[in-house]
Amino acid sequence: MEQTVELKKEHQQKIKQVFTEVKKVVVGQDYMVNRLLVGLFTQGHILLEGVPGLAKTLTVNTLAEVLHLDFQRIQFTPDLLPADLIGTMIYNQQNSKFEVKKGPIFANMILADEVNRSPAKVQSALLESMQEKQVTIGETTFKLDRPFLVLATQNPVDQEGTYPLPEAQVDRFMMKVFVDYPSKDEELEIMRRMSNLSFEGNVKTVLTKEDIFSIRNEINNVNISESLERYIIELVFATRNPKNYQLVNEAEYIQFGASPRASINLNLAAKATAFFDERDYVLPEDIKEIAGDVLNHRILLNYEAEADGVKTKDIIHTILQKVPISK
Repeated sequence: MEQTVELKKEHQQKIKQVFTEVKKVVVGQDYMVNRLLVGLFTQGHILLEGVPGLAKTLTVNTLAEVLHLDFQRIQFTPDLLPADLIGTMIYNQQNSKFEVKKGPIFANMILADEVNRSPAKVQSALLESMQEKQVTIGETTFKLDRPFLVLATQNPVDQEGTYPLPEAQVDRFMMKVFVDYPSKDEELEIMRRMSNLSFEGNVKTVLTKEDIFSIRNEINNVNISESLERYIIELVFATRNPKNYQLVNEAEYIQFGASPRASINLNLAAKATAFFDERDYVLPEDIKEIAGDVLNHRILLNYEAEADGVKTKDIIHTILQKVPISK
């Protein structure tokens, strides 16, 4: 038992070291790194939304180095084919046989850059990999290496020539994280680092794959009370039936509420947040902290909300204020 406690403390210290190592290369973006780690340790994929130049690719690449995981960046374009993603069969003239050539999806961390720039066939191929953790090429099915994490990015500015992700596909992402501009001091530091042509920012490996699997088990054993489990259910149901929770104004704007995946992911993400704070039990604050990222892509607003300038985050903020914790 003591050995288990010591190992857990060691893992929690290593997670802090991960942030330290990433900071050697990336300025700021602790929030994004936190959410990426939550996704990694709870087997949840992350959708990142932010304008170009906010170090999304650099952060994911650096994190993969620190975790000693295979990393692949795939630039999604309108002419991308499913075979460019998962691989294809190639005819070998020497032995007169077809051989499998695996695509870039066969890695531990995948950065699907501007995922909404590719047509539905490519997105569906990515979806199978995310959901089933496997790829089918020809008549053969290949299991993907574990851990497997998809980090997809969307550019909210230039929407011309894009294929909006279907709601069912967006729902497969554990969280949708909005990446914001750096502060003035952070941007000053970014400018100084990137203006130094000799800057390398070498990082060292902190966690191994075995550590990642152990941390997953430790997070799974974090306690969450029945009252907080019911609180999660109430939050999700408030997005579906807002009038039942005295959310009269919000009811006019919500077209569809969150799916059961929201309940599952709120539970998992809250446990991970508690673990990062070196606790073996979940607090209401853990649920509230993570709720925005888990719910903001699962609540579909109508045209009236767009006309009145109401955002999903406003709805979630009101729900968190008005829905009481079950006793």
